[in-house]
Amino acid sequence: MTQQSKHSLGLLAATIAFTAFTAASAFADSAGATFSDGDNFSEKTGQELYANVCQACHMDQGQGAVGAGKYPALAKNVNLEAGGYPVYVLLHGLKGMPPVGKMMSDDQVAAVVNYVRTNFGNDYKDAVTAEDVAGSR
Repeated sequence: MTQQSKHSLGLLAATIAFTAFTAASAFADSAGATFSDGDNFSEKTGQELYANVCQACHMDQGQGAVGAGKYPALAKNVNLEAGGYPVYVLLHGLKGMPPVGKMMSDDQVAAVVNYVRTNFGNDYKDAVTAEDVAGSR
């Protein structure tokens, strides 16, 4: 191997290392994500939970999305009329939705379900309680 080849390989390795380091730093800093300790989410309110857990797939106004998968709209969604349905989906998952409620307390699941059921054009007033969630686990 020539001296120039060794130099080129050294520059390439340094460039790759620098790029990986800066990309990782930019990714961690640019998202503004909230990281939780352990296996549970730290957010308390339904709005915070929605923003940091649900919004990435169901979008900021609950409008849903189609891309790598189909993420149903939560806005004006008649399936949310019965509070037990979104509780079940959060706790057990459904189709492509993972059971994210397993990483939430009963209070957190109730909070995010109640938030979704009273926002985005939904007006379901019968609140889900932590006791309802505990009974569905």
